[in-house]
Amino acid sequence: MKTACEYEGFEQGPIRPPSEAASLLIRVSRNCPWNRCTFCPVYKGESFSLRPVADVIRDIDAVAKYAIPLHGVIEKNGRVTRSDIEAVQASVAGNEIYAFQAAVNWARGRMTSVFLQDANSLIVKPEDLIRVLEYMRSVFPWAYRITSYARSHTVARISDEHLARMAEAGLNRIHIGMESGSDAVLKMVKKGSTKAMHIKGGQKVKRAGMELSEYVMPGLGGRRWSRDHALETADALTQINPDFIRLRTLAIPGHTELFTDWKEGRFEKITDVEAAEEILLFLESLGDITSSLASDHILNLFQDVEGCFPEDREAMCGKIRAFLAMDPVEKMHYQVGRRLGLFHGIGGMKGSAHMKQVEATCRQYAITPQNVDEVITQLMTQFI
Repeated sequence: MKTACEYEGFEQGPIRPPSEAASLLIRVSRNCPWNRCTFCPVYKGESFSLRPVADVIRDIDAVAKYAIPLHGVIEKNGRVTRSDIEAVQASVAGNEIYAFQAAVNWARGRMTSVFLQDANSLIVKPEDLIRVLEYMRSVFPWAYRITSYARSHTVARISDEHLARMAEAGLNRIHIGMESGSDAVLKMVKKGSTKAMHIKGGQKVKRAGMELSEYVMPGLGGRRWSRDHALETADALTQINPDFIRLRTLAIPGHTELFTDWKEGRFEKITDVEAAEEILLFLESLGDITSSLASDHILNLFQDVEGCFPEDREAMCGKIRAFLAMDPVEKMHYQVGRRLGLFHGIGGMKGSAHMKQVEATCRQYAITPQNVDEVITQLMTQFI
């Protein structure tokens, strides 16, 4: 792990959670300090480094030149127009194009939230991160949410006092990629964490008063560990009771270690039907929690399986059972239509104007109930 010495201008990293699409992205570290997960392609070949606090503050100041007047326009008019943006750009000295673009994107998203990048911002020294948070709050006092990715392994090692101070300074939501609560699965994919560590980290976030989003990856255990993956993940989340559980179905891009394991027979990928059975078992096995389930990603077979526990559990499970009860051709049509973005969920399939397009696609590419999962696998790699 190294620390950069020279300011290289405003920076933004490559990814953020879908729920942070409207957030201002502020980079406090580069890449991922672990970077060994066999399923993840994002930071491979890149070195991890911390950005100096002074550089992060310079980034905040660079954005603020444009963001503060744009926020004033929003407060006055309720929105920003293209002429408003051009007027602000013309009134600010200098030409920091990336900071300007970040401010404009933030203004279009109503300027309510900030996301700290990259993969594990809480690895920054607590005092340094608190300094950044406090400064950001002083510059952007209207931002009601400041969020970050974090690893359970990292959070578990931070004192409760420091986490509480981070929350007090404005950090109020943490995104953790649990992926699985099964120690067998976590070891297989080199996650660098254990079930116990996930539970400890999640509970510490909650105890600090922050919102917690835990990400679960259906299919990650493959056929061998599918049941264990569902049951152990449900048990871990029951002990944590996060604010949000977010599903991210496994897809295997070609330049990952897991892809090699799959192609060489060491990993057996499950079918969509088996994934549906796994998700159903997972939902049925979650205990007495009050979490919200989100399925907000194109990779997911059931984007409409979402709701709050305990009141919406049966409705969510019912949608999966409806899919499992379909005949093979109906299942195939739903799978293809969903991955083409034509169906949001089971309810959108019946009587859909897109059904003819789905049927035509199946004929054109000779998709059958027997080969549909192979075709779906190829489609999913386009959305990673």
